[in-house]
Amino acid sequence: MNNPLSRELLCAFLFLVCLTATGRAEPAAPQHEVVPDWPALPPTHVLGECTAVGVDSHNNVVVLHRRDRRWTTPFPADLIAGPTVSVIDGRTGKLLGSWGTNQFIMPHGLTLDAEDNVWITDVGRQQVFKFSPDGSRLLLTLGERGVAGADQTHFNLPSDVAVLADGSCYVSDGYKNTRVVKFTAAGRYDFEFGGKGAGPGQFNLPHGVAVDPRGRVIVCDRTNARLQVFDAKGQFLAEWKGPLIGRPYGVSVSAEGHIFAIDGGDGPLKRIDRPRAVELDADGRVLDRFGSYGKGPGQFLLGHDIAVARDGSVYVADATGNRVLKFVRKSGGGR
Repeated sequence: MNNPLSRELLCAFLFLVCLTATGRAEPAAPQHEVVPDWPALPPTHVLGECTAVGVDSHNNVVVLHRRDRRWTTPFPADLIAGPTVSVIDGRTGKLLGSWGTNQFIMPHGLTLDAEDNVWITDVGRQQVFKFSPDGSRLLLTLGERGVAGADQTHFNLPSDVAVLADGSCYVSDGYKNTRVVKFTAAGRYDFEFGGKGAGPGQFNLPHGVAVDPRGRVIVCDRTNARLQVFDAKGQFLAEWKGPLIGRPYGVSVSAEGHIFAIDGGDGPLKRIDRPRAVELDADGRVLDRFGSYGKGPGQFLLGHDIAVARDGSVYVADATGNRVLKFVRKSGGGR
């Protein structure tokens, strides 16, 4: 076959066949759409870099942001003088409250547990915090303030946390240590897994972490551009990667066990139609991709985290765009 165009078409055809055979074919059309004019915040309540988002048992959306602070290194030493956590009614988009004044240096990850307690990682303070649902009480602190380390009591830029029903948790310790650490509900070191590299079970920036209904640990291996799946003891089970998944920053699991990841859109897999939010089934098959790069409705500049509510609504934290977006499944688009 000497015709270059014919060879190109054949290669494209074989590539599509391969994608389809592995469950990675491009979904026909997005099954989710953005909710316009959500949220409806007061003009005086301005969000900064939105780095993380979670949803409580009442479908209230909890957003972690940095106000007027930007990601710059070295990190400043002073605390952010203003609320960094905003609580928004998931249905109406109205502001319900805010907290987090003078508590964080460079807040990064946020997770809500089964009791609606709020877990926050701060890469500036090198710590992980557990707060009561309204933020009024600090219930647990992991790590030593301002001290980096790679042992059982220190972190080096911890990025996210996933909490089990018994209160134990996994921390992705993230930018420097390239590991995931398991702690008991009382905050005692249990075990860790990972290490620097690109092989199975290794990481190059474990950025987001979640646990699915099977007890599997899903890790956004960001710079390796893949999701890795582990059992509860940290044994490697699978990796999910490819152009439809992109470079995962954040991950969340729905009540039905579907995995939602947000593709940050940078790195070697960058394409003009990325980043996207991605829905996968429990076996890693891509079911839906929605959203795109930009500043318009349903677009984001840097999707940094994602959360799925019990009612199926999907929320994306756009760090560079300083906002949070809400997506819902299109009418007739259920599975």
